[in-house]
Amino acid sequence: MQLFGIPNCNTVKKARDWLASHQIAYEFHDFKKNGISQTLLENWLTQRPWEKMVNRAGMTWRNLSDAEKAAVVDAQSAIQLMLAKPSVIKRPVLVKNGNIIGLGFDEATYIELFK
Repeated sequence: MQLFGIPNCNTVKKARDWLASHQIAYEFHDFKKNGISQTLLENWLTQRPWEKMVNRAGMTWRNLSDAEKAAVVDAQSAIQLMLAKPSVIKRPVLVKNGNIIGLGFDEATYIELFK
């Protein structure tokens, strides 16, 4: 299982702390340090709509110009933005066997996933 995110993100920290406290093993993939591939993003967008994968509540999105925001209209334009600015990806992304099993962190969802 892999957890994708950014180490200093509070939501990612909550997810990592929850997994550690429940002794659930995972591999952490840091978007900033390790990057993200177009192939992986394309795979994810077959599982979740691009509108869910782009975090429009975060600072990265809010700091984009109106033109940059307006240019994100479909999966392909969302992928280009996520490749250029991985911080705009909703996080954490919890993946098992190539499938997204969690997007963002919600304790009730994690409890359900791992019961």
